[in-house]
Amino acid sequence: MEQEIPYEVRFADQNDWEEAMGLAWKTFLEFEADEYTMEGVRSFEDFITDSGLRRMFVMGKYQMMAAYVQGKIVGMITLRNEMHISLLFVHKDYHRHGIGRALIKSMADYVKNELSKYRITVNASPYGVAFYHRLGFTDLGPERQQDGIIYTPMEYILKS
Repeated sequence: MEQEIPYEVRFADQNDWEEAMGLAWKTFLEFEADEYTMEGVRSFEDFITDSGLRRMFVMGKYQMMAAYVQGKIVGMITLRNEMHISLLFVHKDYHRHGIGRALIKSMADYVKNELSKYRITVNASPYGVAFYHRLGFTDLGPERQQDGIIYTPMEYILKS
């Protein structure tokens, strides 16, 4: 991990949606899109631009936390079905500063303390597998592909 950068992790509000999804799209294109087919890239874009997903966020059924540096979103994590990380992205200039780890810890604390769940899951992209392994996630099966999206299903057991 490089030099510490002061950042704040908190739940995102409705006004943060576009900025957070823009960060997800830009980071996906920079680090992951090359490994995907056109179908996979389109599937990802369709997911992050889906108006139903945004409605779920506004209704509180799809949680998002973000990491902020001087008011700007530099990382984001989302949760669906109370225990599944569906998006985790950190701006490339902020990789290796503990932001991804802090986002997962904050969301895991919320899942355990507020939702009373003791497990979180993720479908890790090829780029993210080693990161999740370093945090203690374990594979639930081999790498898979669905709608052009490549992922390894993983879980992390939250300590009680």
